Amino acid sequence: MGPDQVLERLRELVIEKSVRYGYFVLASGSESSYYFDGRLTTLWPEGALLVGRKVFEVISRRGGVDAIGGPTLGADPIVAAVVLTSQLEGKPIPGFIVRKEPKRHGTQRHVEGHLPEKGTVALVDDVITTGGSLIRAIEVVESAGCRVGKVVVLLDRNQGGSIELRKRGYDFTALLSADAHGMVTIGDEG
Repeated sequence: MGPDQVLERLRELVIEKSVRYGYFVLASGSESSYYFDGRLTTLWPEGALLVGRKVFEVISRRGGVDAIGGPTLGADPIVAAVVLTSQLEGKPIPGFIVRKEPKRHGTQRHVEGHLPEKGTVALVDDVITTGGSLIRAIEVVESAGCRVGKVVVLLDRNQGGSIELRKRGYDFTALLSADAHGMVTIGDEG
């Protein structure tokens, strides 16, 4: 399956598994005529395979990434898919997950997994609306001494989040994009 075919099949799968139409209030507080639950794609076997391949490809093109992570819960299956893909490709990239708040017991960590000391990391998430969860994850990772070299999302809702990240100087890529009515197209990954 060629790169264009991977994205087209991923788009079809997202429409089939992850997009629902109706009235929804999003985590950002805004109202929407559609809802996107990326985990219904990223936790589906074919979806995990396609997302892992495509995100790994995008990160590999960028180069210089020491680890991949993102905000729990949307990033969790994407991180796992990319970590596995990277091993299969012979170019292992360790993963990490950023908690919403530090653990209150045990290690009391805000980040679980393999965050490289002073490394360059890629951050991923299933969806971006206003960018709040990714910006919080960036702040946590940067406060730990790492540099964010790439940000990749499965779907950009085009509601300001990607613009904000680019304005702050982050290298941002969306595999897929949606308009205000939930029409899903191939994003800016090219």
